[in-house]
Amino acid sequence: MLPHLSYPNPIWVRWCHVSLRLVPVRSREAAAFVREWHRHHAPPAGQIFAVGAADGDGILRAVAIVGRPVARHLDDRTTLEVTRTCSDGVRNANSLLYGAAWRAAKALGYSRLITYTQEGESGASLRGVNWRVVAQRPARPGWHTPSRPRFSRGSAYVARTLWEAVG
Repeated sequence: MLPHLSYPNPIWVRWCHVSLRLVPVRSREAAAFVREWHRHHAPPAGQIFAVGAADGDGILRAVAIVGRPVARHLDDRTTLEVTRTCSDGVRNANSLLYGAAWRAAKALGYSRLITYTQEGESGASLRGVNWRVVAQRPARPGWHTPSRPRFSRGSAYVARTLWEAVG
C-alpha cells in the first residue's frame, strides 16, 4: 500500500452510508488501489485515464481505470474500455464511476465505451447508469496458445457479458 493513501476498514464500510465525490486519480494510485481491493484481477498494463471516488474525509473508496479495448478488433480509435472498477465495498461507487468514465470519454472525443462483467456478477452498477448489454461471450480457455504461451489472469473458463454505455 502506498503511504499517502488511506483505506478504511473493509468490514466497517459494508454497513454504513457514505457520501461520495469524484476525484482525479493518478495511474500508480489507481493501480495500488486495484492491487489492494480487487477480487480477482491485477491492475491492467496501461490506461488512458482513471477516476476515483472519495468520501467526505477525502479517503479514496473506489477507482475506475479506462484504457484501449483489450480485444483488438474493438480497438478502432473511437472506443475505450473500462478495464477495471474496484471499490472497498462502499455502496453505489461503481455506478458513480461508470457514469463519470462515460462523460470523460465523450469529452475526450470517444464515441463508445464498453466493459465486461463476469458470469455471476449482476451488472446492477451498469444498469444503474443506463448501460446496455451488447453480447454474451461464452467461457473460453484463455489467451494461451502453443505459439504464444500466456499465464492465466483469472478470466479463463468464465463466461462474460459485454456492456456499452448509452447516451
